Amino acid sequence: MTGITTLQELYVDELKDLWSANDQMAKALQKIAGQATNPKLKNMLQGSQDGIAKHTDLLKTLIEAQDEQLKKEHCKGMEGLVAEALKHTVEEAPKSGPVRDAAIIAQFQRMTHYGITGFGTVAAFATALKLDEDAPQLTAAVAEMHNGDDMMSELAESAVNVDAVEG
Repeated sequence: MTGITTLQELYVDELKDLWSANDQMAKALQKIAGQATNPKLKNMLQGSQDGIAKHTDLLKTLIEAQDEQLKKEHCKGMEGLVAEALKHTVEEAPKSGPVRDAAIIAQFQRMTHYGITGFGTVAAFATALKLDEDAPQLTAAVAEMHNGDDMMSELAESAVNVDAVEG
């Protein structure tokens, strides 16, 4: 962030950071999805890859629209979340089954919440900067992430957590 003096510069820097965060989350989910045993969870994790790719394309488009170099900025925040997610779902995961699935949902939601916060922040920046085309697209991305998060919560509460208690 060195040298940032304007909200517009901060906006672009945050977009680049989110691009890195998305790439890191996508790579982690490729490893994590194979650990899931609940078929609906597996499908949701695989489907989330499409959403992440769509949001990454949006970030790249918005960066280019600001006449900026198309280059991501390494996101250390997501790096930490990914390390934790892999630890708890792959490296030191609970025994395969509903408890592992519960851990997967927990880690997925942590990473998703980071995305919701980041995209919400840049949407607010875009609004302040009067970037009338950027703000609604970013706000829509936040809504899509909220929807995915809500679907994961529903799966956890209706099936995975129940199975984990019984199992």
